[in-house]
Amino acid sequence: MSFRTNPDRILDHIDRERNRDEAGGSHFSRDASARELDTEVPSLEATSAERLRRLFKIVERAYMTAAQSTEMRKLAARFQAIGDISTHHARGDVSVSVQYLDHERPDDVGVSPFEVVPDDLVEARKATRTSRADANAMKVLRQELRDGVMAAYKKMEPRLRDGVRERADMGHVGAQVTIDLRPGS
Repeated sequence: MSFRTNPDRILDHIDRERNRDEAGGSHFSRDASARELDTEVPSLEATSAERLRRLFKIVERAYMTAAQSTEMRKLAARFQAIGDISTHHARGDVSVSVQYLDHERPDDVGVSPFEVVPDDLVEARKATRTSRADANAMKVLRQELRDGVMAAYKKMEPRLRDGVRERADMGHVGAQVTIDLRPGS
C-alpha cells in the first residue's frame, strides 16, 4: 500500500483536522456571506420600478458571490456525517440586508429559515449522480440559499418599496446575503 493511500495516515489526518477545528486553531465560521455595493446613482427620471429592479440586481449579485464563495465550500465540507445517521440534520437562516448608505433610512432586513434533512442529500445524490458528501451538500446548500434569498426578498419587498418612495435609494446602496448554518437536534 502506498504512503499516500494508507488508511491509517488518512484517518490520522482527519483526526488532526477535527482537533484543530475543536481547539479553535482554524478560522471556521458557521456562515457564508457576500456584500455588494452599487455606487452608480440612478437618474432623476428613473421610475420606481427601475429603481426597485436596481435593488434586486444588487441582491442578486450578492447571492451569486455568496453561492460561489470558498466559505460555502467549507460549509459543505461539514456535511460529511449528514445522511449517515438518520436523525442527523442541520438548520439555518438566510438573511438579506439592503443598506442605504447616503440616506438616514435604517437597513431593510429579511430572514428566511431552512432545514436540511438526510432525505435532501439523498435527492441531491440522485441528481448529481455522485456519492461525494461535500458535492451533494453544496447542491443542497445552494438550493437553500437561492430559495431563502427569494423568500427573504419577498418578505422585505414592501419595505423596499417604501424606501424607493422615500427616495432613499438615490445614493449608494449595498446588499449583504448571509447563510448561517447550525446543527439541528
